[in-house]
Amino acid sequence: MRIPLMALAMCMIADLLLPAPAAAAGRPAQGGLSAAPVVARERLSCRIPAIRTGSAASLKAFHRAMAGCADRFWAGRFAAAGLTYTPPEVTVTTGRDSVCGRITTNGAQYCPAQRTIVIRIMKHDLDDPFRMNIAHSVAHEWGHHVQQLTGVLDAQNALYWPASTGARTVLSHRLEMQAECYAGVFYNAALTSIKPDVGWREWLAAVRRADYSKIHGRPRNLAYWQNRGYREGSTAACGTWTAARERVR
Repeated sequence: MRIPLMALAMCMIADLLLPAPAAAAGRPAQGGLSAAPVVARERLSCRIPAIRTGSAASLKAFHRAMAGCADRFWAGRFAAAGLTYTPPEVTVTTGRDSVCGRITTNGAQYCPAQRTIVIRIMKHDLDDPFRMNIAHSVAHEWGHHVQQLTGVLDAQNALYWPASTGARTVLSHRLEMQAECYAGVFYNAALTSIKPDVGWREWLAAVRRADYSKIHGRPRNLAYWQNRGYREGSTAACGTWTAARERVR
């Protein structure tokens, strides 16, 4: 009962915010970004430094470079869609406290009110820096910032709090999987610059083997949406809000 309401709310926000053609009834918009021109296999050249095992300074430099790369990419996509873009603040820390309170995750989180991405460097990142996994901390959380700028987070929140427990879970999954898809869209342009220490298929296989998360959903679906964004290179591919329930479980 709640999911159709989500689609309706998304369409209403799209009509208010976007100069792009209005979304069809019952279909959420991608914040106008789906109207942006897409260049197949767009290449974004970014200087992403190496990570030295045990070096928090090199990890911080890596995250900062990733943030600069993501900022350039999304600024370009917003400009192409005729939308206003503002970058998030980025905090990289080894502690548990941040501008949005105590860090509640083991890696990174997005704080909507402060429009800040907080990245916590963990001991396992220092001991065994898996480059692609660390890069994903920035790419995924930037997806949430895109959702904030396009009104998706506000729409989700409006429906989340009065919803039943089951409906909240589905809303959470749709939100997180769209952020995964946005990360994939970014990778379409920036993966070569990131110089991942794993091939794309192997990376997706690793994502599928991850533990289930009630907030994020089934790993196989997270891999599906990330790959969809990567293969299409367009936010138009990231319509998680109208996807079949099986794709967002």
